[in-house]
Amino acid sequence: MKRSTPLTTIAAVAAASALTLSGCSSPEDDTAAQHSQHETPSESASSEDHGESHKHASDGGQPPEGIKEASDPTYAVGEEVTLTADHMPGMNGAKATISGAFDTTTYSVSYTPTDGGDPVKDHKWVVHEELDNPDRAPLADGTEVVLNADHMPGMKGAEASIDSSTEETVYMVDVDTDDMTMTNHKWVVEGEVQPGQ
Repeated sequence: MKRSTPLTTIAAVAAASALTLSGCSSPEDDTAAQHSQHETPSESASSEDHGESHKHASDGGQPPEGIKEASDPTYAVGEEVTLTADHMPGMNGAKATISGAFDTTTYSVSYTPTDGGDPVKDHKWVVHEELDNPDRAPLADGTEVVLNADHMPGMKGAEASIDSSTEETVYMVDVDTDDMTMTNHKWVVEGEVQPGQ
């Protein structure tokens, strides 16, 4: 009687195991594997992008030096309002309290954060007094500027481009929603505020 060698036995067991395992997968498993191979990191992270790009501090701090308080704003400091802005998750429809009202030029800007973050497009808002040594307001769309605003990580010192501007009264607000609690949030413009209900 011929004896099998240990190497032959191991090879036979491995072959049998491979055949057994290959019979266990289903067409659904194959489809799921193919889907996961084609999913890009941007697709799988898309639900987080909005929140990641809006990491504001819980306290926005004081208004910038040189900004002029509004003499007769539609919404006075301390007044309860409803926000219609959608800059951040949970903001549209949120109840807020006006914590400051100012007359200045307010800009939407696009910039690349100094901390290596992804480029930010159409960020609303920064005020003229948050720009580094700007020309006289209002600056034209497309003007290149440097930001002194520090609303989010990587913003201060970033090179930016003006996307648009408005002369509306601009407000700081205290807002508390399921998604955020902020004091002195900068900024919302008058067209993004409605009377409180």
